[in-house]
Amino acid sequence: MAAAAAMGAAGCTGGGGAQNTPASNGQSFVAGSAGTTVFKAGTGPVAPAVTGMALSGAKLSLTAYHGRVVVMNFWGSWCTPCRAEAPALAQLARKFAPSSVQFLGVDIRDSPASAEAFMRDFGIQYPSLNDPGDQIALDFRSTVPPAGVPTTLVISRSGRIAGRVIGEASYNGLKALIARAAAEPS
Repeated sequence: MAAAAAMGAAGCTGGGGAQNTPASNGQSFVAGSAGTTVFKAGTGPVAPAVTGMALSGAKLSLTAYHGRVVVMNFWGSWCTPCRAEAPALAQLARKFAPSSVQFLGVDIRDSPASAEAFMRDFGIQYPSLNDPGDQIALDFRSTVPPAGVPTTLVISRSGRIAGRVIGEASYNGLKALIARAAAEPS
């Protein structure tokens, strides 16, 4: 059973993909219905065992983080709400670094150069998978809407999705989801 709590709107809506044109000033992104979903402990969907190449060139697998809480953020350097939430994600990643919480980004529809500049500009030190063709995002299609960027998932130590934020994640809201997932029994 999922309990939904409304969050602030993430920005534009327009169905499918918005286009980045000179007239849009680089501020287009794909939108969906913004909000937070919290799954009762042990009942959330199982996260798929995705593997991909990180922007650093290293191969990463989500299964390598089994036994840890994982915060997985789907983002793009071209996405305005992604830019707005990036400082909170970077701060939370640093705050939870000493614990068993691992942050992992999934950079979609982006060039590695733009993604690396985004990460550098916002001080993001956790790894991000490069997903220019949305293959990783498609593996999560049952929980990550194809028209919802950014989306952040909190995955429990058992590999189940404990919470989901569609749209811009706030520091306090995401911190509460992480704490809740960390308190779940393994």
